[in-house]
Amino acid sequence: MYACLHGPGNLDLLLECARKFSPHVEEHPPDTVIFDVRGLETLYGPPENLAREIDRAVGVPANLALAPNPDAAAHAARGFRGITIIAPRREAEALASLPLNLLGGSPATAELLHLWGIRTFGDFAKLPPLGVAARLGEEGIELQYLARGEGSRQLRPLEDPLEFEASLELDYPVDNLEPLAFVLGRLLGEVCDKLRFRTLATNEITLRLALEKAPEHVTNLKLPVPMLDQRAFLRMLQLDLNGRPPVAPILQVYLRAEPVKPRRTQQGLFVPSSPEPEKLELTVSRLRHLVGTDRVGSPELRNTHRPDSFVMRIFAPPQATSKLAVEDVPAIPRLCLRRYRPPRAVQVLLINQQPVRLISPAVNGRIVMAKGPWRTSGEWWKEDAWNHDEWDIALESGELYRMCRDVDSGRWFIEGNYD
Repeated sequence: MYACLHGPGNLDLLLECARKFSPHVEEHPPDTVIFDVRGLETLYGPPENLAREIDRAVGVPANLALAPNPDAAAHAARGFRGITIIAPRREAEALASLPLNLLGGSPATAELLHLWGIRTFGDFAKLPPLGVAARLGEEGIELQYLARGEGSRQLRPLEDPLEFEASLELDYPVDNLEPLAFVLGRLLGEVCDKLRFRTLATNEITLRLALEKAPEHVTNLKLPVPMLDQRAFLRMLQLDLNGRPPVAPILQVYLRAEPVKPRRTQQGLFVPSSPEPEKLELTVSRLRHLVGTDRVGSPELRNTHRPDSFVMRIFAPPQATSKLAVEDVPAIPRLCLRRYRPPRAVQVLLINQQPVRLISPAVNGRIVMAKGPWRTSGEWWKEDAWNHDEWDIALESGELYRMCRDVDSGRWFIEGNYD
């Protein structure tokens, strides 16, 4: 069954009512909507009960018709007042009394039918199909099908843009973050409801605050996995605003979420459960608030030859593309360099430009083997350019270290020790 609502001047309210019963809604401006109600009998029972529920939900004066096809429902809603229900295989009988002007068609066809004395759907339906085809062509055949209620087309549903956003202009400027939390909770609820209705989640939320006599304040949350937890989003935004509050009173709040497919996981029966991503991300947000944004995340090497140069990115583990069995990994012993941050200053005794002794409060001893120097330098055009000579050394005690000398200043440092 298909339902049609016809109410002059109330298209927006008709669309809102139709979306409560079906996601497949076809709009016919300025006053008609058609929507698919097939399968709703399991919820509402017979068509009469469904019609009463729709009529109760619309809230404005409107004609309602239920019919086996969209065109029959549309013609009935435009031609009959109140509620009309057309049973299957009774379409021609139910539509027979409707005036022919509801059928549409070209002006030439309408004028010709008027000259023939055809005034209603029933009159047109009784004409011989071969004669209609010979005199009115393909258009006449199509119109006669509609007059008999035999339309077979599919709905052309509205495609709403996938924009998940909400905004609110405040009645007065807000200069305290506590009342702002209520506004954010309301907007997050609207956005999360829209995402939930589409069976979607989000991995990025953008908050824009229009300020009084100041540039707007922008907060961008990038999440490592798709999430749909309103409370977690609110807490993360609060932590960010507490650490970086707006510089002026707030006039307007705008919130937007980027839609993505939700995360689907399968837990193992004999595998310990891992922390929920929502709780983990909230914990990471608290750490960022305590120690700083650039000190929490996953290290990523920069595209440079500078030693130990990296930046912190949002932790997002890559998806594994293939599995490698443990027995296939070659067992090659490797040394691990544990870097000191910052490098430790030391004194080095040289003989013939070769280091022979290391002196410092933490490390002290005779150097029995030294390999180097290896010169590394770069970014001479910047203030923090580097120009180092690196050495790998072994002390008499058996400990292995990497040390370096700043060529410009002549100072020595221990960069780390080898395991």
